[in-house]
Amino acid sequence: MSKAPNLTRRMIIVLASVGILFFLVFGYGTFRSIMIAKFLAGFANQVQTVATITAAPSSWQPELSSVGSVTAVNGTQISAELPGIVESIHFQSGMDVPAGAPLVTLRANNDPAVLAQLQAAAALAKITYERDVKQFQAKAVAQAQVDTDRANLAAAQAQVQGEQALIAEKTIRAPFAGRLGIRLVDPGQYLTAGAPIVTLQQLNPVYVDFYLPQQALAQVNAGQDVQVMVDAYPGQVFAGKISAVDAAVDTASRNVHVRAVLPNDKLALRPGMFATVKVSVGMPQDYITLPQTAITYNPYGDTVFVVSHETSQAGKDELAVHEQFVTTGDTRGDQVAVTGGLKLGDVVVSAGQLKLRNGSLVAINNSVQPPNDPNPNPPNE
Repeated sequence: MSKAPNLTRRMIIVLASVGILFFLVFGYGTFRSIMIAKFLAGFANQVQTVATITAAPSSWQPELSSVGSVTAVNGTQISAELPGIVESIHFQSGMDVPAGAPLVTLRANNDPAVLAQLQAAAALAKITYERDVKQFQAKAVAQAQVDTDRANLAAAQAQVQGEQALIAEKTIRAPFAGRLGIRLVDPGQYLTAGAPIVTLQQLNPVYVDFYLPQQALAQVNAGQDVQVMVDAYPGQVFAGKISAVDAAVDTASRNVHVRAVLPNDKLALRPGMFATVKVSVGMPQDYITLPQTAITYNPYGDTVFVVSHETSQAGKDELAVHEQFVTTGDTRGDQVAVTGGLKLGDVVVSAGQLKLRNGSLVAINNSVQPPNDPNPNPPNE
């Protein structure tokens, strides 16, 4: 008789445990969802402070961007053509020199004596030739003798010219006007053939070499304007023009080599500098321009929050936001072009979107605005 109450008690305990477990699994989740929804609803009804910008047209110049390097129109490493001892140096590091200026003279050794000997032999050959010409006119010598004398004279003169060229090669000269680099030799130093002496760069004008994808080939032609910026001069733009486009596309990268020429009157640009290049293509167009912070990028589309006036149930005029899909175009600096989804005069939230949802009430405070510079130049820190 005592087993039946015990069995009933156990069943009640089991059923109660199952009920508690069911509530913990399903009831608590539902309760939690309800509480979160109530919290979000209350949060949405709060007035959120945001910054805004009014959609307005902005002139937008289509352009191609690339990076490249500054290159000298003429630049070379001056080297010794012949081996020898440095006799004298005629320049200082960093000085400007004209074309043909002597830079280094190597020791002549016995070259002047050899030249004098060859000049004497050439003078004797000339006397012999002139005497035999007179003898031939008097029919005292044969034509063959005159021809031999003429050949001997030409050979002697050629030897003189060869020795003079050898002596001239021992004076190394600037092949063009430009600025010298750091001197790499000293007086008395022995130089082998090809040993570097100093660099020489022509700094005005300069080239900027850069690469563009092959898709841009139809948009690039000689004579187009380019804008060049270098890290050494933040905020300064150097203007130039495209001078040449390579005849072939690189098969490895599918890029085309482009060269622009820039005036460099102040000699600010130096060969080897890293450069940012922008090429203007096409005619300027007007687009609605927004700070990039105003756009919310999502897998299903790009959106913005647009502010509008709404009348509350109490009859009050309030500011609320609604999410609007937009079509974006190119970017420049901190800005992005909006090609669809907005109209002129729309008030768009530029900062504070993370706390907004459709229908959120807002208050506008534009005392602090996000960056909106088409050509930002952050400081190097």
